[in-house]
Amino acid sequence: MKLNTLNIRLYKKGKRYARGIGSGKGKTAGRGVKGQKARSGVTIKSFEGGQMPLYRRLPKRGFNTIIKNTSYDQMIINLNDIQNLIEKKKLNISGKINLESLRKVKNIKNNYKKLKVLGNGEIKSKITIEANQISASAKEKIEKLGGSINLLQSTIGK
Repeated sequence: MKLNTLNIRLYKKGKRYARGIGSGKGKTAGRGVKGQKARSGVTIKSFEGGQMPLYRRLPKRGFNTIIKNTSYDQMIINLNDIQNLIEKKKLNISGKINLESLRKVKNIKNNYKKLKVLGNGEIKSKITIEANQISASAKEKIEKLGGSINLLQSTIGK
């Protein structure tokens, strides 16, 4: 017995396309009959066999902004910003701190309609705030020092 006489195949032979009808892939070589895909060297770009193509599955972005429905009619201020204004003697703590007083102090260009107070930072003095919204942490910090909060009901968007 010799190695060259053993009847064992180490690998499967590949199909021989277009080598006669008896080969199993003869005549049209598995390409079907006629049409664009039957011709040599021609492929349909980005065609996914009837599946919705990738370029149509993805959302259109173009020049439209990704972030939509952003409301710019609300001024957001943190407690540390209010404290900085008090320390610079721009805000009077005896009066109410509201949108109008902040507009005078900060030279706000945008015509905001609402005021929202967030609790980032520390406040060191007793203040009275008039705002449309206030975070729980800001409310807790203001009330801890004996300050008061007046929540305004907004009529915008009703």
